[in-house]
Amino acid sequence: MKKKVIGIAAGLILLAAAGGYAGVGHYYASHFFPKTAINGLNCAGLTAEQVKEEIQKHIVDYTLGITERGGKTETLSGTEIGLTYVDDHAVEKLLESQNTLAWPAFYWKEKENQVAADSVYDKEMVQEKLQTMEGFQEEQQEAPTDAYLTDNGTSYVIVPETEGEQVDYEKAEQAVIEALDAGAASVDLEEKDVYRKPGITQDDEALNGEMAELNHLTAARITYAIGENSYAIDRATLQSWLVQGEDGTCTISQDEAAAFVRHMAYETDTFGLAHTFKTSLGATINLNAGGDYGWCIDKEETTQALLQAIEDETQGNLDPVYLYTANDRSANDIGNTYVEVCISQQKMWCYKDGVLVTETPVTTGNHATGYDTPAGSVWAVDAKKSDCDFKLYPSHVMFWLPFNGDVGIHDASWRTEYGGDIYLTNGSHGCVNTPYTEAEKVFNAIEIGDPVIVYYSLDDVTGPQPTQQTGL
Repeated sequence: MKKKVIGIAAGLILLAAAGGYAGVGHYYASHFFPKTAINGLNCAGLTAEQVKEEIQKHIVDYTLGITERGGKTETLSGTEIGLTYVDDHAVEKLLESQNTLAWPAFYWKEKENQVAADSVYDKEMVQEKLQTMEGFQEEQQEAPTDAYLTDNGTSYVIVPETEGEQVDYEKAEQAVIEALDAGAASVDLEEKDVYRKPGITQDDEALNGEMAELNHLTAARITYAIGENSYAIDRATLQSWLVQGEDGTCTISQDEAAAFVRHMAYETDTFGLAHTFKTSLGATINLNAGGDYGWCIDKEETTQALLQAIEDETQGNLDPVYLYTANDRSANDIGNTYVEVCISQQKMWCYKDGVLVTETPVTTGNHATGYDTPAGSVWAVDAKKSDCDFKLYPSHVMFWLPFNGDVGIHDASWRTEYGGDIYLTNGSHGCVNTPYTEAEKVFNAIEIGDPVIVYYSLDDVTGPQPTQQTGL
């Protein structure tokens, strides 16, 4: 009897337990198991409707952090954009998938579940909100600037570009929309490359090439030292000579270089100009222009040489290219080696490096027949010949130094007397007839290009000029 009572009691307990177990299982048919999480939310003991309410609350609390250039952050909340949960019944399906008889296991085992918590937002509300945010005010933000060249006083350098803070609004809006669609917690606009960029950066190949070329074209430092004058071509000068072609490239203006050379020639050329000369007789005379002695810059060749020197980045002194040269670059370009002839005195002097080589009587052009020796200027020795015959006359000389066409200095074997008044009626055809030994001294002392100064007298340097063809 006792065993029977115990059996009945045990059966009742088991029945009660089974009823309780079944009752709890029935409860979890509409409620989620203990330690159940859905999309990170604690859903233990919640119904499907309660879970969806929590998901909606979570969506409403959603905030998108927008990081802008410079580290500034602004936010876009779910309520500001009308964000709402879209019920696709995934929560109910998850609840239905629970094995209600297995509920005890969930008191000790956690289970994380994910459901598609789709949501929708109002795109117009997004756009309206973005338009009020500081980081999206394109017109009020600092625009990017291009890298450019500048002159720092010693060279051309590149000023780097600036990025500014100006967004491309359409790109920025698209980046935010993509972040919202992905449910992202934040979006970095810098990483999304939504800022307007400068068109030219400091690494730009063309800009660097232009800088290098400009520095190359202005690198030369050239000085022409001409007598007491000095003509410098420095960086400022070269900069003023820069010209830009239709293709945008810079070059040195050939016209500017040529003008510089012309100016230099104008101030320093002495060829054919008037001269002041201190005579062997002690007086200083003013010789007229018209001779062919002096310095004369070859302007075209000098210009080309200058342009090449600029291209070669030459540093230092440069000499002009000359068509004609003289003996000295001082104000007195005659120097200390020359021949001097005074027609009225019928004398000739020859100096070599300032030392008198000879002082000799001569016979100049025949005045009576109009073969006067040209006078009043400075001429250069054009040639130096020995033991030669003249083309115009059947005469042979040993020393011939022409200085004005067919007029020159030479020995005259047919003469026995020189000086005095011989030239008035029995002079030469224009040449300076010289005794043999003195002609030899002059010939040995004088070189081609050395000056010959011919004047009539101290009072009248020109005197009578030839009316007949001159020579000998």
